[in-house]
Amino acid sequence: MSDEIRHEWPLFEVFVRAKRGLNHVHVGSLRAADHRMAVQHARDLYTRRNEGVSIWVVLSSDVVASDPDDKAALFEPSADKVYRHPTYYAIPDSVPHI
Repeated sequence: MSDEIRHEWPLFEVFVRAKRGLNHVHVGSLRAADHRMAVQHARDLYTRRNEGVSIWVVLSSDVVASDPDDKAALFEPSADKVYRHPTYYAIPDSVPHI
C-alpha cells in the first residue's frame, strides 16, 4: 500500500487500561482505515507485552477539548461551592480511601 493512501486514513487517538479498576490512559495516535483496524494496530503497537486489558480508539476529529485560556471560566466557579468539599464532614476512621 502506498504512503499516499495511508496518509489519507483518519487519525485515531489510542487509550489503554493497564489493569482492571484503573483508568484508560492516552498512549498515542495512529492512522487506520477504520475503527476495527485501529484497534488491531493499537494492540500491536501499544500492548506488545500484555500490559493492557482494554483498548479504546477514538477518531481524533471526535475529540473535543477545552481551551486552556478558558480555565478561569470553566474551573473557578466550582471553588465557591464549599459544600462540594468534604471539609465540613466527619469521616469515620473505618471508611477507607477518602
